[in-house]
Amino acid sequence: MASVTLKNVVKRFGDVIAVNNVSLEIKDQEFVVLVGPSGCGKTTTLRMIAGLEEVDEGEIYIDDVLVNDVPPKDRDIAMVFQNYALYPHMNVYDNMAFGLRLRKFPKDEIDRRVKEAAEILGIQELLYRKPKQLSGGQRQRVAVGRAIVRHPKVFLFDEPLSNLDAKLRVQMRAELAKLHDRLKTTMIYVTHDQVEAMTLGDRIVVMRDGVVQQVGTPLELYNKPINKFVAGFIGTPSMNFLDVVLKKENDTLILDGGSFKIKVPAEYKAPLEPYVNKEVTFGIRPQDVYDLAVSREMLRDDGNVIDAVVDVIEPLGSEQIIYLTSGPHTIVAVLDMQTHTEVGASMKIVVDTSKMHVFDVNTERAII
Repeated sequence: MASVTLKNVVKRFGDVIAVNNVSLEIKDQEFVVLVGPSGCGKTTTLRMIAGLEEVDEGEIYIDDVLVNDVPPKDRDIAMVFQNYALYPHMNVYDNMAFGLRLRKFPKDEIDRRVKEAAEILGIQELLYRKPKQLSGGQRQRVAVGRAIVRHPKVFLFDEPLSNLDAKLRVQMRAELAKLHDRLKTTMIYVTHDQVEAMTLGDRIVVMRDGVVQQVGTPLELYNKPINKFVAGFIGTPSMNFLDVVLKKENDTLILDGGSFKIKVPAEYKAPLEPYVNKEVTFGIRPQDVYDLAVSREMLRDDGNVIDAVVDVIEPLGSEQIIYLTSGPHTIVAVLDMQTHTEVGASMKIVVDTSKMHVFDVNTERAII
């Protein structure tokens, strides 16, 4: 088992800085997910930890040992790739055993480890099939099994589920979480799917343009995003961002969106005072928007009602996503099926101001 530490790590490709001064502390047995849009530097960071990319600046430690100049084969890590990378001419057993044979493990030890990994992953009956005889999910299990037999200090996963269909991805996510609980090994996982990040990670590292934006538990990132980018990237559907002017009326702060006015709760007054009469961005998650007609009594307040018109309705069975327009603003709400409406209808919605966010329009940093 091992901790992984990155100190001021930089990676350049020509004039492009792919990873910019990244510092991370990953604890022993922790499951950490690197998440961000394509091109944010998450896979490059993973490849530097694996030794597949050279570090231009900074230091990488595995178990307090500097590994910048240590070859990949000597880092005691195992990597699972997006494309499975199985040898097509070998059966499952030989694919899983190949790395151990290269390291001159005894035959009985190889057999024990392969069968143990196959049992953990539920692929015992597939051991003598070729990769072309396997489904995508089965191939992914074999790729994970090939990593497990190594008994590495650190597992590295590079978008391992992106080639699977939606239902199988959900199933494999659960299996990877159970695998981590069982193996108690440090795991670093790269994905662009924030749902995967939220459901798998002990902690999540959100990256953008090679820079770490925020590191925290899934709920910390969801409830207390440090900036507008993190707020919009974590959570689905994405947070609503509405450009408003912060005004003061009779000692009460008001978010004036033109077509609506939202009263700011007293507990948020102090941090927002410096922004009076300035533009700010009001953020509210679709899950914190309610239909006034069926909302909880605690939310019924003249200071949080917005008049809107229904544009699109997406029924999902247990809930529905409704897209609304209020003046120049588009607002997305996740409502339960008690709400009965139709496209073009007027609707009064209320927002839970105890869960509101406000961002500086220039820096995009969270004010509250």
